[in-house]
Amino acid sequence: MTTAFAPRGADPLHPEPRELEVELAIIGTGIAGFAAAVFAARRGIATAIAGNTGALAYTTGYLDLIGRTDDGAGGRAVHDPWAALQGLRASEPQHPLARVAAGDVRDAIVEFTTFLGRNGITYTTPGHTNIVALTPAGTCKHTLCVPATMAAGPQALAAGTPAVIVDFERLMGFSAAEVAANLKPQWPGLSARRITFPDLVRGEVYPEVMARALEVPATRAKLAALLRDAAAGAPTVGVPAIVGMHRPDDVHAELQRLAGLAIFEIPTMPPSVPGVRLRECMEQALPQHGVRLIPQRKVTRLELGAGGAVLSLADSFGPIRIHAQAVLLATGRFLSGGLEAHPEGIREHLLDLPVLQPASREDWYREHYTDPRGHPVARAGIELDAECRPLGRDGGAHHPRLFAAGALLAHHDWVRSRSGAGIAIATAWQAVASASRVMPRHSNKSGG
Repeated sequence: MTTAFAPRGADPLHPEPRELEVELAIIGTGIAGFAAAVFAARRGIATAIAGNTGALAYTTGYLDLIGRTDDGAGGRAVHDPWAALQGLRASEPQHPLARVAAGDVRDAIVEFTTFLGRNGITYTTPGHTNIVALTPAGTCKHTLCVPATMAAGPQALAAGTPAVIVDFERLMGFSAAEVAANLKPQWPGLSARRITFPDLVRGEVYPEVMARALEVPATRAKLAALLRDAAAGAPTVGVPAIVGMHRPDDVHAELQRLAGLAIFEIPTMPPSVPGVRLRECMEQALPQHGVRLIPQRKVTRLELGAGGAVLSLADSFGPIRIHAQAVLLATGRFLSGGLEAHPEGIREHLLDLPVLQPASREDWYREHYTDPRGHPVARAGIELDAECRPLGRDGGAHHPRLFAAGALLAHHDWVRSRSGAGIAIATAWQAVASASRVMPRHSNKSGG
């Protein structure tokens, strides 16, 4: 099956659409969409993925499974996410994570993080318990996996190792003093320093600019010397997430070697370098694995037929039509544009699929913003059948070749339960397995 674009028409002002044939078309370039592309490519499924920028740049880089209980009473931190997952099956059987076998959840996360590691962003291996990780404000959260560039922070916190948090002159949105003050009660050996980032002498400095600057060896050497002085004998130093943009593992290793320190990153306020790293890593790596990527472009029309689907979109060279045997929606919720809020209700923007939502707009929010039960609108989304196919208005599958994954799904409040990445990766795994069963070349193969 070809995955090459056909030639454009002769008229440069009105070019004919370029035609692309694939087995699976993924709509959405967040974690769910990119994870689905990884799983599909590794199974030999000819795949195209398209979508606008979405919310990936707003992530911390942590991969949560279940970090807090969502019990309607404010919740509590989860130490064992696998036990919490088992409990979810009993308490919320319609929750997206409750519909995926625990073994598949683990396999999906391992496969996704292994792919990232092979492309320069290593993650810790999913363990039996959550990691207590650091937030930009110096509080803690429970998460399943963290990037290797951040791993020394939770380790030092757990061991009580003396450490220094460093920030930079004119850097907005991250304060070493704030982090140290908030963590001091549980980390007595923690202190804060402020230094000037090398060669950035005027105006505000930004994490993304600093991260790209650290890909230059001379800049790394200068920063390493400054960090060594700032550590003042402490063996561990924490910095905002700036340690390289592409292949940060390599930048991190060299910076540690030059400084003679254990160095760890702390996420900054969004948009954050770890999220941009993930997006750029995927944009570079997926085409090397045969995936046709059309980034930062919104699908404007989706037509479903008996044999598959046609997606319409355009880039700077003109219109594109993607012909696919199956389609996977991973368009997210409001921030990513998968759902739209209107005075009359919440609408799924591409196919007008029915959205599970409160009966009226007055019921979207509770009276108090900090209500421990959360807000009903946070659980809005589309519903699926057992094969990950969105339900239509008659209660059956909207179309046999349409599938969905990620935050777009109903019955979860991923923000409160700290489960966004887990939902995205696990449901992408399940949806790709289901989609493969409608493809002639893959229908006889075992799923996921």
